[in-house]
Amino acid sequence: MPTDHPLLHTARTLTVLHEHRLSEDCCAHEETDRQRTDLIHSIDTWIDKQLPPSHGAASVHTETVGEVIDRLAQFTAAAYAALISACEWDLWDAWERLAELAVGYEDLATDVRSGRRRLPGCH
Repeated sequence: MPTDHPLLHTARTLTVLHEHRLSEDCCAHEETDRQRTDLIHSIDTWIDKQLPPSHGAASVHTETVGEVIDRLAQFTAAAYAALISACEWDLWDAWERLAELAVGYEDLATDVRSGRRRLPGCH
C-alpha cells in the first residue's frame, strides 16, 4: 500500500490535529478546527475530481468523504489516547467505534463506486 497517497497523508494530518485537540485547552481549538476544515475541503475537492458523475437515482450520503475521514481521524486519536489513560471499557468502546466507522467507510466507498450512493455536492 503506497504511503504517499493524498488521502492517507491528509488522514494522518487530521489525526495529528485531533491529537493536538485532545491535549489543548478549548481556547486553542479555533486554529486547529480551521486547519481541519481546510483539509476536509481539500479531500472533498480531490474526491470530486476522481469520481464519475453520479446516477440521479443514487441516494445521497449524509456526509462528504472529507467529513467521514475527519471522524475516522478523531476516533483514531481517541482510540490511541484510550490506550494510555482509559479504563478497559473506555478502551474497548473507543476501538469499537473506530472499527464500526471503518466498516461504514468501506461500505460507502463500495456503494459510491457501484453507483448506489452519491456524495453531497458531487455531480
